[in-house]
Amino acid sequence: VQLQASGGGLVQAGGSLRLSCAASGTIFSINGMGWYRQAPGKQRELVATITRSRSTSYADSVKGRFTISRDNAKKMVYLEMNSLKPEDTAVYYCNADVITLFGTKDETFWGQGTKVTVSS
Repeated sequence: VQLQASGGGLVQAGGSLRLSCAASGTIFSINGMGWYRQAPGKQRELVATITRSRSTSYADSVKGRFTISRDNAKKMVYLEMNSLKPEDTAVYYCNADVITLFGTKDETFWGQGTKVTVSS
């Protein structure tokens, strides 16, 4: 199973970006999916999660600015980021709880990360 994140880049404060993450491989089903981020010198932190039925949760720092969504048929998860702030600068990672074709329970897989830089 592989997760491929894309969509990062350099944006000015107040701008927007849309991150995408595509899952591929021997996937039977995907349960929870999410986005995390890690800023330089800091620990990785949760940004947003979404269940298979599309229930969502967000870190307080991004509520009202970021929106997580998913396309189950395409095995993709998205993060729409608006009103970006310099403190949003980080490498963003997607993850997914996957039941593989040969497995019987969730395994968590991670994408490689996509860098977001917000200039002031």
